[in-house]
Amino acid sequence: MTTRRGGRGFMACDHKRQFLKAGGPHIAAGDRDSSPRLPRRRVRAAMTTSPPPPPPAEQQQQQEEEEVLVPRQELPNGTQPMEVVPSEPAATVENQQIEDPPISRFTWTIENLSRVSTKKLYSEIFVVGGYKWRILIFPRGNNVEYLSMYLDVADSAVLPYGWTRYAQFSLSVVNQMHNKFTIRKETQHQFSARESDWGFTSFMPLGDLYNPSRGYLVNDTCIVEAEVAVCKVVDYWSYDSKKETGYVGLKNQVDSACQAVYHMPTTENDMPSGSIPLALQSLFYKLQYNDSSVSTKELTKSFGWDMHDSFMQHDVQELNRVLSEKLEDKMKKGILLWQVIVLSHHGHYVQTCPFDLIGVHSNADLQLDVKGCQDVYASFDKYVEVERLEGDNKYHAEQYGLQDAKKGVLFIDFPPVLQLQLKRFEYDFMRDTMVKINDRYEFPIQLDLDRDDGKYLSPDADRNVRNLYTLHSVLVHSGGVHGGHYYAFIRPTLSDQWFKFDDERVTKEDAKRALEEQYGGEEELPQTNPGLNNTPFKFTKYSNAYMLVYIRESDKDKIICNVDEKDIAEHLRIRLEKDREEKERRKKEKAEAHLYTIIKVARDDDLTTQIGKDIYFDLVDHDKVPSFRIQKQMPFTQFKEEVAKEFGIPTQFQRFWLWAKRQNHTYRPNRPLTPQEETHTVGQLKEAANKAHNAELKLFLEVELGLDLKPLPLPDKTREDILLFFKFYDPEKEQLRYVGRLFVKASGKPQDILPKLRKMAGFSQDEEIELYELEDGDIVCFQKSPKPDTADQYRYPDVPSFLVYIRNRQVVHFRSLEKPKEDDFCLEMSKAFTYDEVVEKVAQKLGVDDPTKIRLTSHNCYSQQPKPQPIKYRGVERLLDMLIHYNQTSDILYYEVLDIPLPELQALKTLKVTYHHGTKDEVSVHSIRLPKNSTVGDVLNDIKSKVELSHPNAELRLLEVFYHKIYKIFAPNEKIENINDQYWTLRAEEVPEEEKNLGPFDRLIHVYHFTKDTQNQTQVQNFGEPFFMVIREDETLSSIKERIQKKLKVPDEDFSKWKFAYISLGRPDYFEDSDTVASRFQRNMYGAWEQYLGLEHPDTAPRKTHNANQNRHSFERPVKIYN
Repeated sequence: MTTRRGGRGFMACDHKRQFLKAGGPHIAAGDRDSSPRLPRRRVRAAMTTSPPPPPPAEQQQQQEEEEVLVPRQELPNGTQPMEVVPSEPAATVENQQIEDPPISRFTWTIENLSRVSTKKLYSEIFVVGGYKWRILIFPRGNNVEYLSMYLDVADSAVLPYGWTRYAQFSLSVVNQMHNKFTIRKETQHQFSARESDWGFTSFMPLGDLYNPSRGYLVNDTCIVEAEVAVCKVVDYWSYDSKKETGYVGLKNQVDSACQAVYHMPTTENDMPSGSIPLALQSLFYKLQYNDSSVSTKELTKSFGWDMHDSFMQHDVQELNRVLSEKLEDKMKKGILLWQVIVLSHHGHYVQTCPFDLIGVHSNADLQLDVKGCQDVYASFDKYVEVERLEGDNKYHAEQYGLQDAKKGVLFIDFPPVLQLQLKRFEYDFMRDTMVKINDRYEFPIQLDLDRDDGKYLSPDADRNVRNLYTLHSVLVHSGGVHGGHYYAFIRPTLSDQWFKFDDERVTKEDAKRALEEQYGGEEELPQTNPGLNNTPFKFTKYSNAYMLVYIRESDKDKIICNVDEKDIAEHLRIRLEKDREEKERRKKEKAEAHLYTIIKVARDDDLTTQIGKDIYFDLVDHDKVPSFRIQKQMPFTQFKEEVAKEFGIPTQFQRFWLWAKRQNHTYRPNRPLTPQEETHTVGQLKEAANKAHNAELKLFLEVELGLDLKPLPLPDKTREDILLFFKFYDPEKEQLRYVGRLFVKASGKPQDILPKLRKMAGFSQDEEIELYELEDGDIVCFQKSPKPDTADQYRYPDVPSFLVYIRNRQVVHFRSLEKPKEDDFCLEMSKAFTYDEVVEKVAQKLGVDDPTKIRLTSHNCYSQQPKPQPIKYRGVERLLDMLIHYNQTSDILYYEVLDIPLPELQALKTLKVTYHHGTKDEVSVHSIRLPKNSTVGDVLNDIKSKVELSHPNAELRLLEVFYHKIYKIFAPNEKIENINDQYWTLRAEEVPEEEKNLGPFDRLIHVYHFTKDTQNQTQVQNFGEPFFMVIREDETLSSIKERIQKKLKVPDEDFSKWKFAYISLGRPDYFEDSDTVASRFQRNMYGAWEQYLGLEHPDTAPRKTHNANQNRHSFERPVKIYN
């Protein structure tokens, strides 16, 4: 027999060392955070506001000299410790009513941003609407690779209980080179103690912010702006929606879409978490009969969404459409009813001589243009607008050839419930981004689609149906393209009373609030000093209608009908009533929790079941043992009777032990209850035994069983007796199991218990065994002594090696980097695996001969995406280092199979270069891979070997192009290691002969295409391919135009509409044909990209494709319902 200490952290408590004669160092408690206090940082800020008026000059100076204290550490609940600037008492909802929304612009200039070492940074405090605000930024991102920026309530820590305030606001990072590239994001929020800051975690990529050439950080200075409008709010802390309005709201993210289809019928009786119809039935039932707001968690689970999907904002119209499509698939017989209620049908036609209907389509909603349309009728006029096909665009009719024709759309019918989706979001090709259309757009309370003799209807439409509609719902989007909030105004019974459904709150609203205030457009603030002739302050209204729901007058009695219990299927009513009763029971239990104690009782059966499956180092998981909910006033002796009934163990055979939590966070039975303690009540015993004030009392029930499994009298226990638990390890099966417990004497020796251990394990009495002390000494593992010739037969021949394996065991889910959402395969590995061992395992699984061709990328636990940068070759030591992301551990890795070994690839620089042919209208893209110490000349030589040149001796150059401007010509001897093609386009081209032979008075100028900004005519937008041009000293614009037209091959008709201007710093100065152009330009223009000859004309180049649903906001992900 051998006694050993095995495994990581094995040690013995002092009072047990006499028995096992083994010891070790105690585990030291973790050191407390002793990081030094962070330094204060001085920032500069400016603010323009209307109203309130600016503070006196001396107070303003005092504010500018204030220093902002950056908090020492991040707090998990979102409330930050802060140094509060002394001020007047805070204004709250209770002591200030705000009739008109004050709006302010606050400018924060942050110097030496790149040197900021703190995780987050606050601006100075500014006041809007009597409230104190400040901007909060995370200069290195809030656990993301983006600048994170929020608006924060500056004095939230000292405001009275129940405070709340509502604000619409925008945050901007100013582009100090080109104001048109300033990044601005808008949203709105109701601030409270729970959510005292709000904003954008992914405001802009850190790579863009810290790149000086992008214009956001100039001289290491960043300028941040906030525009804040404070609006009147309702005190909802004591507000009861059901009592005030008769309706309740929803707690989650799909409220407006669901409330607009509140009364839609559904059938099915599956589990709600897997059945969309049943989840909707449950939701509607609760909306009708609950007294408080209803959660949508069950509904989103029925979509197949996980937590990440549920908290990702989705487009409400797209959700409504996808949900409608799913209901069509799910409702079977009910599909006909769904089609009748919400689907409209329209036909595409081409009319030559007869009316030719070429296609019929169904829509659950109609998407109407907002831009350029005054109201809904104007949008319908545009929808059915006739396109004339004539001239070069004639229609090819079978048997008749090319014919003049009219092409358009007419409606075959309209549904009883008409859903109109307003196209508030569209793609701006000039800006290459999505924008929100906040233009004023009116919609009537009554909509007559039969007007003008039914001009929207096709000749085949049923003219006996009267298409007169009444407005039922207005769904509103408040915010901008990068974020916002949805809510709905609804008339459930089509009465004059409107209700606002805003998440869990429902309020009564007047018609003006539901209609006119949701038209959008601009709002003018009242002047603070009417006597002065000052310009009115206007601001854009970011809250406006996004979807409209109309109900046909002739069908409203069938659609708007009372639904009571007799209309609900009996099986559904019974099921939902049971759910409601269960919820009430849990609610009652929670309310009475202070009267009860939860007692968890572990037995030998629980140890046998769990050890070797879920438990290896400890004895039991208390969450998986029987529990009893016992009144605190119950005597413990009575509780023992309850245990006797449950387990069939008479009270005289029961002995209960208290568990003690060890320093290493494991639990052990510490001592049995004394007879005196058993006379106490359950509550007294719990308070006396539970110093950690946990809600539960954990007990171990000791029972002795005979051979017939009947209980036996308990053995006497003396103070010298120690209770030990024994686990047996089988290296052949790689299995650890619980075999029993024994009392041993503290002064005894291991040899004294060997016969009993052999009997427990079923061994003969001459079997050699080895003992290993585990953790704190009261768990002992043993195994057969390995024979000399069997040591290499097993992966883990002894207890220590097996427990090290268990402690480091990790199942890793591998995904292809090309399909980052799909698990490809799983591998069981050790967290201690080296980098080489990990890639070798992956290579074996993929059948790749060379493991160095495997490149891995870690997982971002916050974005649920791959990290931007892959893991370098042997860049981490262990698998555990690959899986850790900040303070979280992932089980996902992404892989790539490279065409060359990773060490070789890392020694190379890969550049994406676009080559423009010298004489042909051809563009090709090449991936150039060269050693990092190569030069631009090497890149150009490599390109020469891959492209067709206009002549063998053609000279090439490499340009840096950004936003359709040439910023740099690379010198041939420049090293490529520091060239970045992530943000800029690298363009290779032949050097024209005329540039090689410049005369003494010639000028080389930049020539760029541009058009006027659609929203700001004073700004220009560049597009297309920029180029250089040589102009002569006395050359007029007329001569230059001829050469440009020849170079660009523009037809005369189009070219005649072009304008030409000298542009400096974004301001055009137009030329006449007779003007001499060279006098306006410097001689060497290679670096003067802000002075150029501008060619103004429409951008007719083909556009890149975008999402099918261009109305979806750029911050939203596509809606998918998986079930």
